[in-house]
Amino acid sequence: MYLAHTAHWQFMGLMFGTLAWILIMATAGLNDWRMWNVANVSVIDSGVAWVGIWRSCFYSHLLPSMENCYTMSISDPYVPTEISVAQVLMMLAVTSGLAANITAIVAMRMVYFTMHYRRNIRLVFVLAGALYLITGTLPLVPLVWTLSAVLNNSTIDFPPESHFPSAPVRQHAGMAIAVGISASILMILSGLVFLCYRYAWRDLSSAAPWQHRVDRTEAGLPQKPGLSYGKNHGIDNPVFRSEQIS
Repeated sequence: MYLAHTAHWQFMGLMFGTLAWILIMATAGLNDWRMWNVANVSVIDSGVAWVGIWRSCFYSHLLPSMENCYTMSISDPYVPTEISVAQVLMMLAVTSGLAANITAIVAMRMVYFTMHYRRNIRLVFVLAGALYLITGTLPLVPLVWTLSAVLNNSTIDFPPESHFPSAPVRQHAGMAIAVGISASILMILSGLVFLCYRYAWRDLSSAAPWQHRVDRTEAGLPQKPGLSYGKNHGIDNPVFRSEQIS
């Protein structure tokens, strides 16, 4: 059965899912999850510092490097809980997004390039949709948690060697929050599109006559006499044949 015309929305969902996965990886690597405005500009002379989930950076003319970054690990005692959770969940989202895209590609291949062995096609589409939904939900937890910390002007007890103040004058959400939320929305939409795909195998008793003949031929069953099993799967007209012979 020809099914390519039934999965146009799912193909678009695969494109959105791939784009969302790239944006999730970009979100995990961005440093501007939280933008700190500091009062002491003796070291951080720009007055602005970037706090990400892996490192915190600022510009300074006093230190040897123009851009100075301090790495944060999940094992560091001063790292707040939302950053530790973000490190774990963002990596899980990247892994889950890769698995979702691979499953979605397999599902689309079954639709566009496979004419047989489609009995698990519904299962593959559901699995791809579920993985997309999981991938879209995982980043939302650290993103919303970090946004809440920004709104509450939460502090981080950086060690003295990092040159970061313990508390900013004020802070606001960085570009990573907007990119991450957009990626999560795209990923969830892709999951819903794949879950909405409807396809059920028709029983052979309700199939068209030519489908019976195809199945009998491919299964190695004896063909019925008087039927033609050519490429057009048609039936010879006995009247026409008798006239040609005579």
